[in-house]
Amino acid sequence: MQQEIIKKKLEIVDIFLKRGILVSSDLLSKISDESITKITDTLESKQVNYEAIADLDIYGLISGREKPKTENKDTQQKNNENAVKVVSLYKEEPKKREPQDFVDYFNNRYKSVEKILKQHQELKNTVSINKIQNKQERENLSIIGIVSDKQTTKNGNLILTLEDPTGQKRIIINKNKPQLFNEAKDIVLDEVIGVTGVNSDTIMFINNIIWPDIPTNKELKKSDNEKYALFLSDMHVGSSKFLPDDFERFLKWINGEIGNEQQKHIAKNIGYIFIAGDLVDGCGIYPEQDKELLIKDIYKQYKECAELLKQIPNHIPLIICPGNHDALRISEPQPPLSKEFAKPLHEMNNVVMVSNPSIVNIDSTNNFSGFDVLMYHGYSFDYFVAEVDSLRNQGGYDRADSIMKFLLKRRHLAPTHLSTLYVPDALRDPLVIEKVPDFFLSGHIHKTATANYRNITLICGSCWQSKTAFQEKVGHNPEPSRVPIVNLQTRDVKILKFEQ
Repeated sequence: MQQEIIKKKLEIVDIFLKRGILVSSDLLSKISDESITKITDTLESKQVNYEAIADLDIYGLISGREKPKTENKDTQQKNNENAVKVVSLYKEEPKKREPQDFVDYFNNRYKSVEKILKQHQELKNTVSINKIQNKQERENLSIIGIVSDKQTTKNGNLILTLEDPTGQKRIIINKNKPQLFNEAKDIVLDEVIGVTGVNSDTIMFINNIIWPDIPTNKELKKSDNEKYALFLSDMHVGSSKFLPDDFERFLKWINGEIGNEQQKHIAKNIGYIFIAGDLVDGCGIYPEQDKELLIKDIYKQYKECAELLKQIPNHIPLIICPGNHDALRISEPQPPLSKEFAKPLHEMNNVVMVSNPSIVNIDSTNNFSGFDVLMYHGYSFDYFVAEVDSLRNQGGYDRADSIMKFLLKRRHLAPTHLSTLYVPDALRDPLVIEKVPDFFLSGHIHKTATANYRNITLICGSCWQSKTAFQEKVGHNPEPSRVPIVNLQTRDVKILKFEQ
């Protein structure tokens, strides 16, 4: 019986999320066991509206938004303009993981990316791998598959094994096609690609490789009004390397106490603040971390973090996702920060907790669809910097934007099995980038980078921690205390520096 009630409450959360509303755990706890079925039946009705939801006393508040007042259209329009809507959020249903979950996970990844790939003209008429044997010799074909193996022949050509639900096929990319060959060198295991080429008895000779990628005709959205979004990450509160003086300067600026006239104007018009993980330094994250901790209690770390963030004007929504230093599992996707550890943050009425990854929509109005912001802390970045030659040649850890473009091209945040720890989801792969965002926000690298890729604004946040001994070992070169800010009206990006 209790499991059925939990299932019903999860259904309520899901229904609200589809409407862009995040239901708080406090409201869920107030629902009586007797009324649970009535509530789910009402919410599933096509006639459901805000008034009916309010009457059921489970209207979720986002960023301190008040319940819409239908009698006052001006008030409703103002509320809509400040809306923070959670478009995609990972919520985990506790269960025992079985080997079949991993099989389903990769099958779901294949299906999701295959759907994107089939939007490309070159892949409109793909064939299943098991049907290739019925094709004539030297016939032109196109197939889609997961890369299950990658090797270099003694002649210097690349041989890949592609796998779909029906079978496997070896393909060859000849070094005598230099442009194609150089692109193919960046292919990583477990990504899903499309290829066109000529069939042979045991192998397929490739003429073209198609990645899912971002459409070239994506719209560059702009707001009608001047408003700014600000991007933070990697605060690492609790570390002895945390930079309190720098963060104090940031707080003074956002409160209008310091800065030139233009900088104060920007501060006054900040509409949203995103924080992309690692709010605290955590405990036991890397060997001998305790020697670099000023606050060794995880609860006190989050309490101190909340005290700092409370100094930000509370009319500004704070959209927060976790990172690998935060107090929850390291496996991705990571659910939102729990109330157990981060209670002081949950008690702030302007905080919106989201998962890692997640998609959040901001600044929508009745006449504007708003901006979709993809948030991902960036734990997989380390793997691809180490394994992909072109990323290292482009600057490695100093060029987070190159890593972000690499992942957008593959429409996946961690395409290789070993690139991150993950929890297999039997229903979908939450790391697939199914919805094309307007902004892609990350962190983890501790160095700000910004770029534009096919009208997606790429932003990697800075940090508020000086270089640690561990970062020295792994080759991180942090540039702390820098804040990227986007003018939503022009999409121009500025970076303010707060270091001493």
